[in-house]
Amino acid sequence: MRQLRVAIIGQGRSGWKIHGVNFLRQRRMYKVIAVAEPMQKRRDIAKELYGPDVDAYEDHTGFIGRSDIDLVVNAAPSHLHFKITKQLLENGFDVLCDKPLVAKTKEADILIKIAENNNKLFTVFQQSRYAAYFTKIRSIIDSGILGRLIQISISFSGYSRRWDWQTLQAYNGGNLLNTGPHPLDQALVLFGEGTPDVKCFMDRVNTYGDAEDYVKLVLSGKDKPVIDLEISSCQAYNPYTYCIQAARGGLKATMERIEYKYFVPDENDEKKLITTPLEDEKGEPAYCSETLKWHEMTWDNEPEEYGAFTNMTSEFYTMLYDHIVNNGPLEVTPAQVRRQIAVIEECHRQNPMDRMEI
Repeated sequence: MRQLRVAIIGQGRSGWKIHGVNFLRQRRMYKVIAVAEPMQKRRDIAKELYGPDVDAYEDHTGFIGRSDIDLVVNAAPSHLHFKITKQLLENGFDVLCDKPLVAKTKEADILIKIAENNNKLFTVFQQSRYAAYFTKIRSIIDSGILGRLIQISISFSGYSRRWDWQTLQAYNGGNLLNTGPHPLDQALVLFGEGTPDVKCFMDRVNTYGDAEDYVKLVLSGKDKPVIDLEISSCQAYNPYTYCIQAARGGLKATMERIEYKYFVPDENDEKKLITTPLEDEKGEPAYCSETLKWHEMTWDNEPEEYGAFTNMTSEFYTMLYDHIVNNGPLEVTPAQVRRQIAVIEECHRQNPMDRMEI
């Protein structure tokens, strides 16, 4: 089995704790041969994790000129994604960039063009598309049992206060760029093809930075379900991750459990419009109601060996390996992520916020 040789930029919470740990679990497919990390302590840890032969540089320019790297993972801080990814693509590397890719569509367009001109692989780490609960929700929707979708409500919310660099606009921080790429990628998959109409509300509440920590985003379009997406750090009670309203039923879900119900039209009486006052069997005034025959189902996420987050990361990297080695489909494309960035850019246009001096 071919082993892909990987270089990782950044050995922080993402580069080490997400990407690096995953590569150690998928040793048959991937081998980390180089890292770039400005902190000496983390470079030392990298040699302990990946082996003493790993090359550890202070920054990504140490990779340039090497021909033995099959894939570079850009897990640098968010505001550096564009500059570093551009330089890597220009120097002939295949690149996987962490989310958020960039904050502006013009930057995404530049990266896409460079990758195309240099015939290089370019994709973005949107691993939440492979979450077990989302895969199940998609299969339920695709089965057609719920009928036409009317509204999809998604909540990636909780209650928290943050004071790190990811709260700053200058560092591409804020809830929409930090957490948002996960549920927004899912939302756009469910929205389907086309450009959604966007209406967004943002606020700063408990953050110590200058970016938003409350987002309410509504996506709509002709013959599309309304998608209500909330990414809030002010939600002390969060009853669901998904709530779907549909023509023949509905669904509610957390990341651990899904409940859904639907009715089959042929199993229920067909009704005809009545314009005269309704009466019950006693001849008394009655409310228009019926008892439908519902089919009620549940799904529980099976406990996963390394946790749901790690397993969806492995699913993403399995897909990417198949693409690189076996020419399988690239399921997360730059064009898909560009549409996400266009939505994010429009949200920020609708909600300009003052910036801090840092």
